[in-house]
Amino acid sequence: MPEFVTPPPVERGDSVAVVAPASNVPEEFSHVYELGLERMREVFDLEPVEYPTATKGPEWLAENPEARAQDVMDAFADPEVSAVVANIGGNDQLTVLEHLDPEVLRENPTRFYGYSDNTNLALYLWNHGIVSYYGGSTLLEYAMDAEMFDYTVEYLGRALFDEHVGEWAEADCFTDQAGDWADPRSLEYHRDIEPADGRTWAGAEETAEGRIWGGCLEILDQWFVHDEWLPEPEDLEGTVLALETSEEIPDPAWVTGWLRAFGEAGYLEVFDGVLVGRPCARNHTEAGDNPAHEREAYREQQREAIESVVPQYNPDAPIVLDCEFGHTYPTCPVPIGGVAEIDPADETVTLR
Repeated sequence: MPEFVTPPPVERGDSVAVVAPASNVPEEFSHVYELGLERMREVFDLEPVEYPTATKGPEWLAENPEARAQDVMDAFADPEVSAVVANIGGNDQLTVLEHLDPEVLRENPTRFYGYSDNTNLALYLWNHGIVSYYGGSTLLEYAMDAEMFDYTVEYLGRALFDEHVGEWAEADCFTDQAGDWADPRSLEYHRDIEPADGRTWAGAEETAEGRIWGGCLEILDQWFVHDEWLPEPEDLEGTVLALETSEEIPDPAWVTGWLRAFGEAGYLEVFDGVLVGRPCARNHTEAGDNPAHEREAYREQQREAIESVVPQYNPDAPIVLDCEFGHTYPTCPVPIGGVAEIDPADETVTLR
């Protein structure tokens, strides 16, 4: 395991780099992007600095992984930049990693915020001992709805301005509904909000503590196919696995099979604890909306998959499900490479 550094906190009034190291939205959705920048300024008193990729379209970005890597390195190396914020996720950031210079990143540790496909960059930074934050994207946490979730403002603020996130409380509501980006008026309203029933606790009852490794399951799957940067199981001994699934809503049977393969490869047994994000149960690319009872059934099936497989390989790990990170909102940016303390007795999670 590398020696870790947590980049220094951001201060209000600081400049933050806005980049697109994964994908981006087409130009016709620029009103969402502009709202994200506006909220950086008005809610957090930050000054967004748009790097070249920030306004490039998804087709251009797909054809230019070197430019995406260069923006990340330039932003890290810029002494005037206190944080680097990814616009959104995607599905091809794996092509960017070979173009990164780890020395540039290691010599200029800077707080990075992004999720989904940005799992690639977060775990690349993990390999080089740099803590990053899983969450806080321009087009999602900042830009959606008539106003930001209070919960997101609280925890994104901690991840920006504090040394550590601290005790991670539950949210009392959530949504996994996609925003209607084609209609600028949709940003004047809130998406459908559902009550949150709290987290689900499973597995062992002993307190666990360790550095966090993980991210989006569908991206972790890519790392196991192309394993150039994948740590060996012994390199993850004593860590905490963070896991969540995307709006692709993978079949719970696939999740079961993947976890079983993960266990057979010797990985599940090395984690001291497991944090699981509340599953997104709506496919954002399909028309219409599946009913509430189907969404809850899907979430329960995914819980059962995780609760049934992980203890087979690691009965000593506490498991916390329905956590506030990933593809449902509001979110708390989880420090990948930071430390999580999981206390089943008090049902608390602390991030530092």
